[in-house]
Amino acid sequence: MTFVAGVLELVEYGETRSAERAVNDAAASAGRIRGTLTIGVIPTVTAVDLPAAIGDFHEAHPEVRITLRTGGSDEFITAIAEGRMDVAVLGLPESASVKGVRTRTLARQNLVAVVSADHPLAHRRRLRLENLTEETFVDFPAGTPGRAPSDRAFQARGLFREVAFEATSTGLILDLVRHDLAVALLAPDVVPADDRLRTIEVANGPVRIEYLAWSDFNPSPAAQAFLDQIRPPATPA
Repeated sequence: MTFVAGVLELVEYGETRSAERAVNDAAASAGRIRGTLTIGVIPTVTAVDLPAAIGDFHEAHPEVRITLRTGGSDEFITAIAEGRMDVAVLGLPESASVKGVRTRTLARQNLVAVVSADHPLAHRRRLRLENLTEETFVDFPAGTPGRAPSDRAFQARGLFREVAFEATSTGLILDLVRHDLAVALLAPDVVPADDRLRTIEVANGPVRIEYLAWSDFNPSPAAQAFLDQIRPPATPA
């Protein structure tokens, strides 16, 4: 493909998308939501029952074609900013600054230590990070948002920890903990009830925030309808 042909193809693609958006906007003004909705979700989402939310949205707006992508928060932020994704659920450290997209806080979670039932700390109800410096850890890969809250919490206190095992799924992380090969720091809601596992509060431990993110520039009618449906859980009185 020549340079000119490539430019023409991009122009035609842009014109097609603009025409589709105009049609969808017109339909929305008449009370019909249509078009496409691309949603990104991190593997450890707990703040919202996304399958149920998508099911409710599909029932309310059957003309919208929905696609779902799993992955990491950083790639979702980029995809939204570039117009390749409409909305996403992110999980980021408390101190993270989110740029290029709009966000709404869904939940703020204190991570807990997860150990095997046979671990010497399994009887404890509460710990400090200092109590875990001699432990071997399993965590998400270095540099990922899933791991960042724990890394930052240790670094902020000048503490070192050994992460001998890296995994991209909570299932594998928990299996390694069950076999007493390592301990983990996870959101409590992703740890199932299991006689082989124990969760322990960490007084000065890492904090993770789940956000709903979307474009800061003119979200589509489908994206806006989905955003209107997803609200943070009510705070107990």
